[in-house]
Amino acid sequence: MQVDDRNIEFDSDGFMIEPALWDDAVASAIASEEGIDEMSEEHWRIVKFIREYWLENGLAPPVRMMCQEVGVGLRQIYKLFTAGPARGACRVAGLPKPDGCV
Repeated sequence: MQVDDRNIEFDSDGFMIEPALWDDAVASAIASEEGIDEMSEEHWRIVKFIREYWLENGLAPPVRMMCQEVGVGLRQIYKLFTAGPARGACRVAGLPKPDGCV
């Protein structure tokens, strides 16, 4: 994927190979691939939480914790990220493929 003047590479499952290259422009480009026309404030709150948690802990946050911390129910996450919290939201947040993600 070309974002601005950068070439962003993904693994065979569609997750970023170099998460350090992630920024808002990359997130928006990935979101577009996920069928999200425009990132809402709710999208950004979820993505930013996932990203910050991953940077601090080295893994994706548990879904229940994400829902509690962001104040969004699981059903709403699936409405916002139709591929789900791991495949969709974590991918937009620029994480490598989360453990247990199929």
